[in-house]
Amino acid sequence: MYKYILGIIFLVLVLPASADNGLVKIKSANNVTTTTDKLVKALKGKGMTVFDVIDHAKGAAGVGIELLPTTLVIFGNPKVGTPLMKCSRTEAIDLPQKMLIWKDDSGQTWLAYNDPVYMAKRHGVTGCDDTIKKITGVLGKFSGVATAP
Repeated sequence: MYKYILGIIFLVLVLPASADNGLVKIKSANNVTTTTDKLVKALKGKGMTVFDVIDHAKGAAGVGIELLPTTLVIFGNPKVGTPLMKCSRTEAIDLPQKMLIWKDDSGQTWLAYNDPVYMAKRHGVTGCDDTIKKITGVLGKFSGVATAP
C-alpha cells in the first residue's frame, strides 16, 4: 500500500512535467555529466541493460559544430519491453527506452523521456495497461534518482 501511495504522489509531481508532445521533461539539480552518471548507475543497479550512451556534443565537435552538452542514454529490459511489443509491434520503433539529458542556453540541465502513455496511444496499444503503468513508474523513479541533488 505504501508503494502505491508513493507512486500516486510521484505521478502527481511528474505529470505537470509532461508536455502535449509526449515528452516528460524534468529539471535536474545536476550538470549533464552528473545526471548521466547517476542515471546509468541507477539503471545498471536495477539490472537494466544500458545499450549506449551517446554524447551528441562530442559528435558535433568532431565535425566542427558547437553544441551544448547533450547526451542520450539508451536502455531497456526485454522482460518489460517484449510484452509491450506483443501488444503492438510498432512499439518496437520507440524501444529500447531513451532518456535525453541536456544543458539549455540558460545553463539549466534537463532530462526528458517518452511518456509511455503517449506512446501507447500513438501505437494503438490495448490490453497492456499494467505494463504501461509499470514502465511509467520505473521511468519516473530512474529520472527522479538522476535529477535529484
